[in-house]
Amino acid sequence: SFVDMQTQVARRLKRIITVSENSFKDIVTDHKVDPERMAVVPVGVDVDLFTPLPDVAVVPGRLVTTASADVAMKGLKFLLEAVAKLRTERDDVHLVVIGKRKPGGASDETIRRLGLEDHVEFVTGVPERRIIELYSEAEMAVVPSLYEGFSLPAIEAMACGTPLVGTTGGAVPEVIGKDGDTAMVVPPGDSEALAAKIRWALEQPDLRGTIGARGRQRIIDRWSWKHTAEKTVEQYRIRLEAEGR
Repeated sequence: SFVDMQTQVARRLKRIITVSENSFKDIVTDHKVDPERMAVVPVGVDVDLFTPLPDVAVVPGRLVTTASADVAMKGLKFLLEAVAKLRTERDDVHLVVIGKRKPGGASDETIRRLGLEDHVEFVTGVPERRIIELYSEAEMAVVPSLYEGFSLPAIEAMACGTPLVGTTGGAVPEVIGKDGDTAMVVPPGDSEALAAKIRWALEQPDLRGTIGARGRQRIIDRWSWKHTAEKTVEQYRIRLEAEGR
């Protein structure tokens, strides 16, 4: 199987770097790799490119999420259910999904079942600048995943100063930080909790200036490409020293 093949490859490598503490533990557990041969080097985001756009107006009720693949692990179903709940109270609530809609897929069927056809828009094949604008237009970004080994969409949204709602699925909390500080955090697979957190956030007009700003600072401090480069070089140095070079 694919997992067995990954295990064989992992055991042959002299040094392995992975993107999060969560992934580190999973590799040790699932592939029985010696933790002494491993290190965590997170991937990054260009914080000069993914940045707040003060000239872009926030669209009331807009939520944005990224779902490049229509797989259950991404948790889009729970976000769609939360949007349907919220729309019974606020008719301006709508969702922009950065990704491709898969006709006949699980999300497609959920949208039809919940009557969200006019309230969910899929955006794909647009320039990076448009993605950054979408983050700036949104009241908040949402990462509803049941599990992530990291989350690039989370750090991209946070770098834009967009308040983020994320789950405790896998490495997500490790990336986004504490609830009410640098992000808003809910349990995975819980549309009620997601709806409640988004409902609360929609009533906080200064959210961008508090959680959004602190979220961006977290990314600058921890997940810029500069950190990735420095920590990767450090791993090569450790490897060469171990070989006595």
